[in-house]
Amino acid sequence: MRHNLSDIHLIHQVRLIAEKAGRAIMQVYGEPELLQGSTHTLKSDKSPLTLADVRAHQVIVEGLTSLSPEIPIVSEEDESSHAHCHGREKFWLVDPLDGTKEFLARNGQFTVNVAMVRAGQAMFGVVVAPALDEVFWNEPGIGAFGHSAGITSALHVASKSSRMGKPMRVMASRSHLNDATRAFMNGLGKHEVVHAGSSLKFCRIAQGEADCYPRIGATCEWDTAAAQVILEAAGGWVCTLDGERLSYGKASIVNPSFVASAWSLCPNRGSA
Repeated sequence: MRHNLSDIHLIHQVRLIAEKAGRAIMQVYGEPELLQGSTHTLKSDKSPLTLADVRAHQVIVEGLTSLSPEIPIVSEEDESSHAHCHGREKFWLVDPLDGTKEFLARNGQFTVNVAMVRAGQAMFGVVVAPALDEVFWNEPGIGAFGHSAGITSALHVASKSSRMGKPMRVMASRSHLNDATRAFMNGLGKHEVVHAGSSLKFCRIAQGEADCYPRIGATCEWDTAAAQVILEAAGGWVCTLDGERLSYGKASIVNPSFVASAWSLCPNRGSA
């Protein structure tokens, strides 16, 4: 894809919106009274909804509506918006606070995820980890980038040759480490488990700090879109257990099981 200055400007504006949402989250995170009373309710899937989720959602919707009023916004925190993704050529796909359980546990492992989806594929994404002061994004046709402590760096996955003879570093979530995932890990051979929450698991692979993230179980489209395209732009892979790239705007917002990796572990796909 050719470098497009208008795309770069759009991505920069989306970064600013996501970072503003991150600051809204941190206002709740940093106030003990707000944090202690932040769980409003349990959603239909029994996951918690907090004041930080709501505030971040409001910031993102307001920002994206102002930036591109013609593009629908599909957000985890607006159930009425979910129908907009199916059959749409283009839409924003948003998780205002990915890792609410990590947020409530105060371990910093939560993110803001914003992706642009076009023709069923994530085109670019922004992931902000506000408690860790980290931002990740991709620029189509150019690559993936990370910003932390005032420094911006290009992201590149670890090469298979550089990891030869070393244990595979497998990302896992403490909240979703089920028997099927353990079985997949054991099938990889010698490995070590690296724990992280939210979409940070993809980003750590993009940084070259981990090699693989198997998710044998359900996720939703907003959990993966932004981080998937960042990892792919850094040279990585994300595919279903049938070897297909994850797609978006499906009739169901639920993703199939998948594997994200630095080099291809996908059936019927080439090797990086």
